[in-house]
Amino acid sequence: MRLSRYFMPILKENPKEAEIVSHRLMLRAGMIRQQSQGIYSWLPLGKRVLDKVNAVIREEQNRAGAIELSMPTLQSAELWQESGRYDAYGKEMLRIKDRQERPMLYGPTNEEMVTDIFRASVKSYKDLPLNLYHIQLKFRDEIRPRFGTMRSREFMMKDAYSFDLTREAAEHSYNKMFAAYLRTFDRLGLRAIPMRADTGPIGGNLSHEFIILADTGESEVFCHKDFVGFDIPSERTDFDSVEGLQAIFDKWTSLYAATSEMHDEAAFNAIPEGERLSARGIEVGHIFYFGTKYSEPMGAKVQGPDGKEHFVHMGSYGIGPTRLVPAIIEASHDDNGIIWPASVAPFDVVVINMKSGDEACDDTCELIYAALTKAGKDVLYDDTDDRAGTKFATADLIGVPLQIIAGPRAVANGEVEVKDRKTGARETMTIEAAINRFVA
Repeated sequence: MRLSRYFMPILKENPKEAEIVSHRLMLRAGMIRQQSQGIYSWLPLGKRVLDKVNAVIREEQNRAGAIELSMPTLQSAELWQESGRYDAYGKEMLRIKDRQERPMLYGPTNEEMVTDIFRASVKSYKDLPLNLYHIQLKFRDEIRPRFGTMRSREFMMKDAYSFDLTREAAEHSYNKMFAAYLRTFDRLGLRAIPMRADTGPIGGNLSHEFIILADTGESEVFCHKDFVGFDIPSERTDFDSVEGLQAIFDKWTSLYAATSEMHDEAAFNAIPEGERLSARGIEVGHIFYFGTKYSEPMGAKVQGPDGKEHFVHMGSYGIGPTRLVPAIIEASHDDNGIIWPASVAPFDVVVINMKSGDEACDDTCELIYAALTKAGKDVLYDDTDDRAGTKFATADLIGVPLQIIAGPRAVANGEVEVKDRKTGARETMTIEAAINRFVA
């Protein structure tokens, strides 16, 4: 992508409305634009990151055996009346009517709709276990949206829903998602700690929030500091192994960790003082087991091996991609801008032409740009006529992991400079070596 032809509206000044680092940097880097309170457009740079976050989420959901579908954003109120949540959910739900005066709602979550899909199609225990997920925009009319897309009214959610014959089987499905979430956040460059949490309007009696520690977190969290060093489940994890997944769950719940709503001061104080960790946290995922809370009122039953009908046991599992993007920035930035992990960076490398219009610089940059693009790399080529300082500032602000810098003096010697955005380390190498570094 040539920067001269790209849409990336950089802001030179810090936006006054931005209270936290991620909101400020996302606005400055031209990733998002606010359309109304708590509602944002994702501009091209931001969407590239969001798409890569979603790709990681999809890979790990698929690895764990979940199956993707797509459900509507608008839902019939009748389904929510069946479950009993229509009146109980509160003002966060946007209730509307269509032209036939039928009550509808902009879905804040999809337990009722996916249960309706299940009950219409699955009749036997032989079709279980089943886990269906989708990635979709949702809406909750937050009383105080803030921090950009960290806490917005319209947001993107990956929500998965598991169906099992028994509680024991449902807990295995819960453990699958538990392990998948640990892997997902690790691949996004985040250390997420699962903490006991309140089930809220979703319901149920087993729930964990996945929290990353950050000074700008919305709530206070409490945990044992050893969580920071726990090993993440590997890509060879057997998601069919009941014992293996239970061992992962047991390890990651063996030490104290709780959100403020579930905090037990006495249990926390029982931890040796040097091993206690009290901090602010950002919720990046939430999983629930709620048994037959929805299947019973909505008649979601299957025939069991005993020939009798049984209400299925369910769980739901949420990750907010539009929340994850700012969470990653909160965890990875410096005074100059964003530092993206390679897994979600909008571009793999940015080629900086320090003197556009200079024949040697132009030819060198075109050569590098063509070679890396042919090798399948996402390349941003800064071919603008801005000053070198402006180009460097832009490259640092948007956080691309590696920069290839081509200036007249270096190019005359057949060389370019390669800069690592995270460490700031610079290395001069031949043009051929620079290309080979990225395509090898």
